[in-house]
Amino acid sequence: MFKSLKTQLLATSLLALGVLLAGVYFATRGRIVASAVMITVACIYIIAVNLWFWHYVTDPIGALTRVARRIADGSYGTRIEPGPDNEIGQLSEELNLMSEKVAVAEKTRTDFISQVSHELRTPLTAIEGWAETIAFDPAVQGDSLRGIQIISKEAERLTGMVSEMLEFARIQDGRFNLRIELIDIAAELEDALFTYGELIKQAGIELDYTQPPMEIPLIPGDPERLKQVFLNLLDNAVKHGGEGGRVSVSLRSEAEGVVIRIRDYGRGIPENELPHVKEKFYKGSSKNRGTGIGLSVCDEIVTRHNGRLSIENAEGGGTLVTILLPQQNGDSNAR
Repeated sequence: MFKSLKTQLLATSLLALGVLLAGVYFATRGRIVASAVMITVACIYIIAVNLWFWHYVTDPIGALTRVARRIADGSYGTRIEPGPDNEIGQLSEELNLMSEKVAVAEKTRTDFISQVSHELRTPLTAIEGWAETIAFDPAVQGDSLRGIQIISKEAERLTGMVSEMLEFARIQDGRFNLRIELIDIAAELEDALFTYGELIKQAGIELDYTQPPMEIPLIPGDPERLKQVFLNLLDNAVKHGGEGGRVSVSLRSEAEGVVIRIRDYGRGIPENELPHVKEKFYKGSSKNRGTGIGLSVCDEIVTRHNGRLSIENAEGGGTLVTILLPQQNGDSNAR
């Protein structure tokens, strides 16, 4: 067969046309049997060509589409088996080359983020420590004290951003692991609320917590990672919905599992941005400073707990974040 699909299709089309014309020629000469045979042969040939096209063109293109979709979803480095020696084979080779280059670029970016984050941690810790020490000096007053407090606050914010970038790097290179044990999810949530509650009050925001109507059984989870999720979502509620003056948190056991809801009463998220808020480095129209990877990390943690994190605009205004975690009996084995 020809190496070019274009040539193959042209040759098969001309051959089919020739057989059909032969059938017409015999029909005009009154040779009905010969004409019927030629037309039947043409029909069988056309069917055979379609089956060939299905097997050698449509199926490989479908396979290429699936691989391209996996690469788009983040499976960089994915390869497809080499195709035939034609345009589809060339496309397969180019797709494999693209996948390899994207994988290398992604690893380079991840390594860079990880190295920079590690390098930033030490000076930021020193800045925070010295800022706190100087702030306790009675000689530091007025604008000087205010400046030191700003330095301390900004250093703390940068430390949080560095931690998010390190988590992102761990996720990307496969070093992100969970330490699963049976936990009291209500206690973990309440501990996070206590940890962050004072900062919420200082921001002039009212925090409402609705306790579960009945006792929640122990569920498998990583307490540190889940607390990280709760703190991040509470921080987002304050930063992006703080103008509403209120944040509501609830916990309850439902048919699907344990459900935690965190709602603010701010402006909400533009509808066109909602599908993208959990994507890496996506910040949308928000003017709040940050890395844009906090929600991506939270989504990864919840997903690895076999749960689901969803974000939507709440009825009546504000943003509603829902965390669903699978619920198991207290005698389940922790991994």
